[in-house]
Amino acid sequence: MDRGTVGSANRGRLLVEVRQEGASAVVTPAGELDHHTADLLREPLDECLTNGLSRLIVDCSRLEFCDSTGLNVLLGARLKAEAAGGGVHLAGMLPVVARVFEITGAEAVFTVHESLESALAAE
Repeated sequence: MDRGTVGSANRGRLLVEVRQEGASAVVTPAGELDHHTADLLREPLDECLTNGLSRLIVDCSRLEFCDSTGLNVLLGARLKAEAAGGGVHLAGMLPVVARVFEITGAEAVFTVHESLESALAAE
């Protein structure tokens, strides 16, 4: 993990930024979420939950690819967040990523928002 910038991690094809907005953690993965980069998203999601932020908004507007490993990271975070009284909200998915959620049926278990702004407004 790149410790040079607080609140971000980078391993080649994926950059993850984290910030707090009110009672929510906004986690923004940019690039490709797959087997090789999944821990870069899993770790900050787990850290948010450990720090008491159980409402996680994943801003997917810069996520270009998500495979089954990435989907499993988000599903795992959803279970942990719900156990803590919160949830995982997905915002601004590009069509190529939205298609993965549609094909697998995973879109039915997440709260999906058109944009980050609408996810924040639903707080």
